[in-house]
Amino acid sequence: MSRPVLIVVVLAIVAAAAFGATFYLVQANAPATPEMGEEQRITREKFFGTAKELPPIENGQEMRPRW
Repeated sequence: MSRPVLIVVVLAIVAAAAFGATFYLVQANAPATPEMGEEQRITREKFFGTAKELPPIENGQEMRPRW
C-alpha cells in the first residue's frame, strides 16, 4: 500500500472510532424524558392546540379560509 492510502485508511478508522465513542456517550448521558406536568400540558395545549382530530368536512363546506 502506498503512504497516502495508508494515511486515508488510518484517518477513516480514527473518525469511525470517534463517531462510535461520541454516539455511545451521548446515548449513555441522555436522561429519560419525564412526563409533562399538568400545568405544562395545559399551557402547551393553549399554545399549540389539542391533538384531537378535526371534525369531518360536511358536504358543501369550503376548504379555503374566509377572508
